[in-house]
Amino acid sequence: MSALGDLAEVLRAEGGLLAAATRDPAPGADYGPAAAAPPALGLVLEAIREGYALHYADPRILDTADRDLGLLAGDRLYALGLARLAERGDTEAVVALAGIIAASASAHARGVPADAEEAWRTGTERLADRARPPEDGASEGPGGPGGGV
Repeated sequence: MSALGDLAEVLRAEGGLLAAATRDPAPGADYGPAAAAPPALGLVLEAIREGYALHYADPRILDTADRDLGLLAGDRLYALGLARLAERGDTEAVVALAGIIAASASAHARGVPADAEEAWRTGTERLADRARPPEDGASEGPGGPGGGV
């Protein structure tokens, strides 16, 4: 299963309004950097990207006809992703993703959504690179071998 599919399962397991609004992801709906990331980071990236989509684009796994519920669901998914990182002690990744969220909000407030996409691209690529184990496997970071997440 993909990280986006895993996220849908997490939301269903939590129950409540979001569980009822969760649908299976369409084929190919995964966010590219999340699909290429280690599984723990992939789920985090998908949660935060879906949160972003609920605020600024078309969500991939949540059907929320109510705009206010969509915004609250987006905030919940931002929190879910950041909390998972915090639980692992990866404060650097929390700061990096909070920066992506803030840069995206700023870009949309300025009417330059392309800047938001650039923040997502560069920020998630850096996180995915950081989470991959080095070729020789010698480095360890906050999350264990390979630097965390």
